[in-house]
Amino acid sequence: MRKNTERRQALIDAAIEVLAREGARGLTFRAVDAEAAVPTGTASNYFANRDDLFTQVGGRIYERLLPDEATIARSREGVQDEARYAELMHEVVDRVSSFNSGYLALLELRLEATRRPELRAVLTKRIREDIDANIGYHAVSGLPGDSTSVVLLYLTLNWLIVERLTLPDVFTEQEIHGLVDTAVQRMLRADAAGQA
Repeated sequence: MRKNTERRQALIDAAIEVLAREGARGLTFRAVDAEAAVPTGTASNYFANRDDLFTQVGGRIYERLLPDEATIARSREGVQDEARYAELMHEVVDRVSSFNSGYLALLELRLEATRRPELRAVLTKRIREDIDANIGYHAVSGLPGDSTSVVLLYLTLNWLIVERLTLPDVFTEQEIHGLVDTAVQRMLRADAAGQA
């Protein structure tokens, strides 16, 4: 049977929704078929087993989290100062949070990766590539700070997104906005103090 790449992608996207809503235990071929509105048995024709499905989902989430070309182009415009840095971090928090099912599915995948070596390898590679790309972008951007600032902001903002999506009443949107600004300010000041 010839496998349609668009259908595969639709099945993976459906799996993301199932994973976010039902967790790893609920991610079955039957659940993916139902979510994708395809005949029962379709997902099993596209994925060798659940490990294969988990691995495919792990790669796809990051594809969907990437900024589009217009966002990248806008990030390069204007003065590359602390205010721009904060603006970029707000864009990241908002973009990632807006794909809430993807981020929640990613949290499920991270937990599942502790038990699935192939999934762990895929996520480790993809997340390391993402961190390296952010460091590389930062190095040529003219933004203040160094690679350690990039990594510390990555870690800080990821947990802020977790709070926003899983316990949305812990911080108000106004508090989240202020925390992003403060994280950027403190990271850059610590970097400047370390270089003095």
